[in-house]
Amino acid sequence: MCADSPAASGSDPARDSRREVDWVFRRVSWLVTCDDTMRCIPDGALAVDGGTLAAVGTTEEILQRFRGRRDTDLSGYLVLPGLVNAHVHGAMSCFRGLGDDLPLMQWLTEVIFPAEAAHANPDMVYWGTLLSIVEMLKNGVTTFCDGYFHEEDAARAARDSGIRAVLGQGIVDFPAPGIPDPGRARERAEAFLEAFPAGVPTLRPSLFCHAPYTCSAETMRWVKDLCRERGILFQIHLSETAGEVEELTARHGMSPAFLLDRLGILDPGTLCAHANWLDTSEIALLARRGAGVAHNPESNMKLAAGVAPVPEMLAAGVNVGLGTDGCASNNDLDLFGEMDRAAKLHKAFRRDPVVCPARRVLWMATRGGAKAVGWADGIGSLEAGKKADFAAIDLKQPHLTPLYDPVSHLVYAVKGSDVRHVWIEGRQTVCDGKVQGLEEEAVMKEVRRIAASIRR
Repeated sequence: MCADSPAASGSDPARDSRREVDWVFRRVSWLVTCDDTMRCIPDGALAVDGGTLAAVGTTEEILQRFRGRRDTDLSGYLVLPGLVNAHVHGAMSCFRGLGDDLPLMQWLTEVIFPAEAAHANPDMVYWGTLLSIVEMLKNGVTTFCDGYFHEEDAARAARDSGIRAVLGQGIVDFPAPGIPDPGRARERAEAFLEAFPAGVPTLRPSLFCHAPYTCSAETMRWVKDLCRERGILFQIHLSETAGEVEELTARHGMSPAFLLDRLGILDPGTLCAHANWLDTSEIALLARRGAGVAHNPESNMKLAAGVAPVPEMLAAGVNVGLGTDGCASNNDLDLFGEMDRAAKLHKAFRRDPVVCPARRVLWMATRGGAKAVGWADGIGSLEAGKKADFAAIDLKQPHLTPLYDPVSHLVYAVKGSDVRHVWIEGRQTVCDGKVQGLEEEAVMKEVRRIAASIRR
């Protein structure tokens, strides 16, 4: 399946009235579209042309209308849209397992910030991000939204891998990697945007204000103004811990969400990570302004940061995507595991088995994430006209047998390691569990080299 599979000759092309396309993927055991109706098609098929989905339907329907220059049989597989990781710090794979079992602020100030000051450089960001990309691709993630320092090197890693990404240059009000003088942060942000790779349709720039407790009101304003001017996504951590909310409320006389609104930051071009400690008025505010939220259940659980009011946000109409956060606080990038935790965490916390049903959680990991990162028009579902980003899961597994409801399986049973093949814009990026075009062992070797320096 890794090599091109020419279509079997069975008809005269000159007399065949069917539209010719680049690929026909047929005999898919289950095709989960994540469209408006969350349609699940047995014996499904996809027609792909020029990196775009030309049509989605049953094998019979597609073969009546299309003939592929290349043809692939996906019997025994479940195919779904590529997952969208709405919040990650890719380079922090180099800090995986560093400073576990600590409260968030202690973890940041005593472990992460010092480690970043000593070790976060272009070399670390490139290889750490590339390792995260390898892990995400193998787990069916085709798009990720990143925020970190030296982000041009994260963009280089994303470009080299072929993954789709929104890449946010990190900004704080104290000396940081690549920004020793915080007074020159705007100059650094503008340089990042000017140098961003042009003509790469799978990559988009972003700016990432770390949080209201590390960025002043003035900083958040100019960053948001620059994002509006460039038409790019503004990212920020919001209300991650109760202590943070208490401190900021005492300092500003209002909660962090209302502070952002007073500064004119909340709008559909803003993505708020975590949002664990929002009350009903703040949830209504985010819904009115159209700001998105990236929910990170495993990171929140590990750091005991809180349980985000996701059922209430969804009920109010807030768009919620799903993220893993960075490896330093998770410690993996398996979005299937994240879906399972998201569905079960809120059921247990609310003592209600109905909240966060599987269909809604899968929507968060696909269409919700696509909308949150500003790519809803092109990805997140398998529909004609959207990009051909999708993953194939091997159903021939004991833990996936039997199968009654494919959506239930995706949320409660599938593991990232069940992903065997991945395509992005019609190009195969994972085949038989191996990332194409990258030497995985070489990437891991480089990160082990960096880790040895961190260990010393």
